[in-house]
Amino acid sequence: MSTISNIILVGATGNLGPSIVNALQSNPKFNITVLSRKGSTSSYSPPHGIKTITVDYSSHSDLVAAFKGQDAVVSTVGFPGIVGQIKLIDAAIEAGVQRFIPSEFGSDSGHEKLASMVFHKPKNDVRNYLQEKASEGKITWSSVSTGPFFDWGLTSGFIGYNIAEKKATIYDGGSRPFSVTNIADVGAAVAGVLTHPEETKNRIIRIHSAAVKQLDILAIYERLTGSKWEIEHKDTAELEKAANAKLAQGDSSTIYHLIYRGVFGEGYGGEFKDVDNKIVGVKLLNEAEIEEVVKSTL
Repeated sequence: MSTISNIILVGATGNLGPSIVNALQSNPKFNITVLSRKGSTSSYSPPHGIKTITVDYSSHSDLVAAFKGQDAVVSTVGFPGIVGQIKLIDAAIEAGVQRFIPSEFGSDSGHEKLASMVFHKPKNDVRNYLQEKASEGKITWSSVSTGPFFDWGLTSGFIGYNIAEKKATIYDGGSRPFSVTNIADVGAAVAGVLTHPEETKNRIIRIHSAAVKQLDILAIYERLTGSKWEIEHKDTAELEKAANAKLAQGDSSTIYHLIYRGVFGEGYGGEFKDVDNKIVGVKLLNEAEIEEVVKSTL
């Protein structure tokens, strides 16, 4: 496979996009372009030296023109745009792009128990489409599974901690390890995939900064704050059942509870047993470094 040098990023806004831009920019071999959606109200401005192209995402010809001369497309679109990546893939193929990295960051949606879940099915549909096109020799792909974003997940409360009120939501007992990855390490992993195209070709790359337990993180918070936190326990099987019942009625307000099932539920692959950190150059955190991440959120 030819060396990958020219990279275009779709969906550079939000929490993840800027970290990938920064990681790619730190490698002088990469020429980076950011694709912006026409009509977007985002205030994100790429760093100096990063080219921006604004296109109509619904226009195949616009996308093909934007992808011409690019070696790789990296997508970080949010959940509503997941299925729309099929259009991006078709345009990338016509433009002669070598590698496509879909927006699959998070739980291992390739895990058999997650594949049919409403939240993960669109990601699998996109990956299956890529696999089909790869089998025809039209493009190659890499998916990056990271588990929840560790630093962001702590500060946002996504993985169960309300820091301001010293409260914790503990799922399924809180003693099961689950994989987490710092935002900067996600960016480093993407850069690592693109600098090792053969080793990462047509496969899911699983990485994490650490495998942690909710109760262990809670213990760190309690020690650092010098106080006992209020705890609420939740069962992810019950959350999944309730979320599916609402979805059956057309209510998607709790669809994110399906993510909790995938992260914390037993047998759902929340802890990645075999990771590809060495291939993509992501370092594992030791206990002291995990505590530093927790401490930084206070």
